[in-house]
Amino acid sequence: MTCAIAPNAPAYAKYLEARAMFDPLNASASDFEGLGDKSFTVTSVEPEVPLELIEVKAMGSGMREGGAFSLLWRGPNEPALPQATYRVTQAELGEIDLFLVPVAQFEDGFRYEAVFA
Repeated sequence: MTCAIAPNAPAYAKYLEARAMFDPLNASASDFEGLGDKSFTVTSVEPEVPLELIEVKAMGSGMREGGAFSLLWRGPNEPALPQATYRVTQAELGEIDLFLVPVAQFEDGFRYEAVFA
């Protein structure tokens, strides 16, 4: 979907509803707290990549209600995901398009971050 800086709110809401997608424009850290034991999957690549949410971190004031926050996931060492926007699926949230950035690699896998400002 291509959208302008300020998308048409009713049309955007209908798009999200039709796609059963979570709205990242109105997301808050509380939407993700408690999901650390839940499965997230990057579904826009083959093979799909499982992710484990390992940190939800408040980052102070931001443009969004509730302030800025970041999410940190652990993924496998293979395949490595380059910095890009990915479709991520989680059973309770549905589909989410997220800009993920690889921030580190450890023996147990890559760390990916998404920042919501």
